[in-house]
Amino acid sequence: MTGLPTLLVVDDETRSQEALRRTLEEDFAVFTAGSAEAAAEIMGREFIQIVLCDQRMPGVSGVEFLKRVRAEWPDTVRIILSGYSDAEDIIAGINDAGIWQYLMKPWQPAQLLLTLKRAAELHRLQRDHHRLSVELREAPAALAQRVAGKRAAAHARSAFDSLARAPESPVNGVCDLAARFAPHDLSVLITGESGTGKELLARAIHYASPRAAQAFVVENCGALPDALLESELFGHKRGAYTGAFEDRVGLFQRADGGTIFLDEVGETSPAFQVKLLRALQEGEVRPLGSGRAISVDVRAIAATNRDLEQDVRAGRFREDLYYRLAAVTLHLPALRQRPDDIPLIAAGLLARAQGAVEHRFKGFSAEARACLAAYRWPGNVRELNNEILRMLALGEGEWLGAELLSGKVLRAADDAADERELSLLAGLDGGLKQRMEQLEARLVREVLLRNRWNKTQAAAELGLSRVGLRAKLTRYGLDKK
Repeated sequence: MTGLPTLLVVDDETRSQEALRRTLEEDFAVFTAGSAEAAAEIMGREFIQIVLCDQRMPGVSGVEFLKRVRAEWPDTVRIILSGYSDAEDIIAGINDAGIWQYLMKPWQPAQLLLTLKRAAELHRLQRDHHRLSVELREAPAALAQRVAGKRAAAHARSAFDSLARAPESPVNGVCDLAARFAPHDLSVLITGESGTGKELLARAIHYASPRAAQAFVVENCGALPDALLESELFGHKRGAYTGAFEDRVGLFQRADGGTIFLDEVGETSPAFQVKLLRALQEGEVRPLGSGRAISVDVRAIAATNRDLEQDVRAGRFREDLYYRLAAVTLHLPALRQRPDDIPLIAAGLLARAQGAVEHRFKGFSAEARACLAAYRWPGNVRELNNEILRMLALGEGEWLGAELLSGKVLRAADDAADERELSLLAGLDGGLKQRMEQLEARLVREVLLRNRWNKTQAAAELGLSRVGLRAKLTRYGLDKK
């Protein structure tokens, strides 16, 4: 097993240890330990790159052990494996323990192997980063830029980790394809609904490309009229128009050697599309009011939430510009098509949002996570972020519960989803009474969630006695949360 990445499996169940060993031993040098104490002893004498630790162990939990690993062996990549019932404890300790991935049981061999291979690559990149940082401090000034470029390249290979996603997310395939095209100087068109993370994907492509050490600049093409957009992208000379009191360097020049991200490119007018095509095709821009063209070396990544092929057929978008932009086309699925990603994205948004508030929360309750995953999010990540900010404003205690969610999320449906559910009920077997009972059960559960399972308050809101409410809970199987 010489030369293989080293992996320590920490699990108090011998059968689980052996199952993991058989699955992973062809690709990893696997060590096993049945307790935190035994694991620490192995780490004291062996060079361990990855720790895969079970949460439930006698004495010391997985999270507590990984906190020790972070303190004593900070370069080791830490992964925790557990069931859904331990989610709240694990999420609460993710930051303190520096946990890189949280994997659910039962694990799938192929997905587990893929995750651990990524962990091994991450460990290698961390060591490269450290080595290159030392080189940069010690290198002569003449070599500093070259060493910085090498460090940027080391980071580039993990650029796509910035897109939070589950092990079986449909975004994984998009990221894998983008990573293959990133080193090649091809223009990329990213499609998908507003708020799906198109700019994040564009940044990942840039930082995984040879242009990573240079600028990445962004412009929303749908936010400006043609004249201002032309000035923003191509620049202008003093006096080019009323209010142009000084020369302005355009974004194409600022991105020279790097990447320009043209968001909502489908909103541009046909007249502007001609100028944009020339800039991309000729590799030069002419600032407004200037008689001289300036050469630029820029990689273009464009994004749109429109169907540009349909716009081309309808004459709203130039065909030649479309093919110039779409050397590679990548499509990001909407949030409703990737429900497993929602808890991870929500956790990341919560971590960033908590920096602006004094009260700190451990995370979302299990019920809140279930409601977040069930809702269809027509506004995608932007809507999810707004919902989390709302919960932060209303929240108290340690956890953000389902009672803090807005009514539409509690119902886990927008108007279109309501129509689908009603259509489903209409197609069920049974009479009106049976179908109405299903609607009643849903309403009772929603009111209970909103009242934090306070039966007295829920009964009052529903116009029932406590005895009547208790009977309905038993009837619909809601007597246990």
